[in-house]
Amino acid sequence: MSALAEAVVDLGAIASNVRTIASLTGTELMAVVKADGFGHGAVPVARAALRAGAGWLGVTSASEALALRGAGITAPTLSWLHRPDDDFATLINAGVDLGLSTTTHLHAVVDAAHRLGVPAMVQLKADTGLSRNGAGGDDWVELVDWARKYEREGGVRVRGVWSHLTDADVPGTPGLARQVATFEEALRYARSAGLDPDLVHLANSAAALSAPRTRFDLCRIGLALYGVDPFGGAAPDEFGLRAAMTLRTTVVNVKRVPAGTGVSYGPEYVTSAPTTLALLPLGYADGVTRAVEGHAAVWLGGRRCPIVGRIAMDQCVVDAGDLPVAIGDPVVLFGPQGGDPAQPTVAEWARWAGTNPHEILTGIGPRVARDHLHERADVS
Repeated sequence: MSALAEAVVDLGAIASNVRTIASLTGTELMAVVKADGFGHGAVPVARAALRAGAGWLGVTSASEALALRGAGITAPTLSWLHRPDDDFATLINAGVDLGLSTTTHLHAVVDAAHRLGVPAMVQLKADTGLSRNGAGGDDWVELVDWARKYEREGGVRVRGVWSHLTDADVPGTPGLARQVATFEEALRYARSAGLDPDLVHLANSAAALSAPRTRFDLCRIGLALYGVDPFGGAAPDEFGLRAAMTLRTTVVNVKRVPAGTGVSYGPEYVTSAPTTLALLPLGYADGVTRAVEGHAAVWLGGRRCPIVGRIAMDQCVVDAGDLPVAIGDPVVLFGPQGGDPAQPTVAEWARWAGTNPHEILTGIGPRVARDHLHERADVS
């Protein structure tokens, strides 16, 4: 049975973005595939990125890391957000690197490693200003000192030291230099304590593209991997990125209505002239958030047509004016496919919703089918 809508993911674009970013940074790349690959499908995206030259995969949780392993993906993988009572033994056995920010987590990981009789691979995260995860000040000193003790005893191998930037997507921000300085100080202390990490990483997509000082040994690529400009541009052409996802559906009902017709609940929208209304089978349960009401448009019949009225859970209405619309006509909500640069982009949807592209992409619901192009092709 066919889905009412689909997100078409071009894995060739994923591969192209990996190669483009690697050529710019000159570093190893970590393809961040958390949140099901930003809604694109973690496993196919991971495979495409690895074939294109990415050396690492990044995820948030144990379940995401183990899903990659369950799919037969054995590439180096970092997982960085855990409860202290997570099943670290399973992660260690699976060869997953563990991002650690507290001594509570470190002790738990070492307990699991001792039970297994093998060292855990860990990467210590410093808080350099985000005030979220990571350790700073005395907490960093304590975390490093315990990690060095456990490393000498054979409980862990500290493979990496890393941190996360706050606002690298804001060009010229003075906070970036402060964070780099804080990170370098944290790294100096770790090395002075006897740690010798193989990987030092700080840069996210925005920093990797624009701030060479942040690149170190590895760049973690999230939004840019999927071909979206991390600086908020509507088109990623400046960096040679290719948007990977197209969200599309078809018209499921058409009505020709007179002026004064109310549309959807309320109604909060009333037609001002005779017009054609096209019904789309996508609503807020599918990621078409009500926050875009009064702003968003779709690509229908070769032009942009506004979404009008309240967006419902399962459907929304488009005012097509005098276009000759028919049931079954294709509609693109955003994406590169179709070849017309006037189509809406995910960056525009983010602006219409007052959020970032990450939320738009990861908010696409499970009823929307994912169709992966070039999944079995050699995308390298």
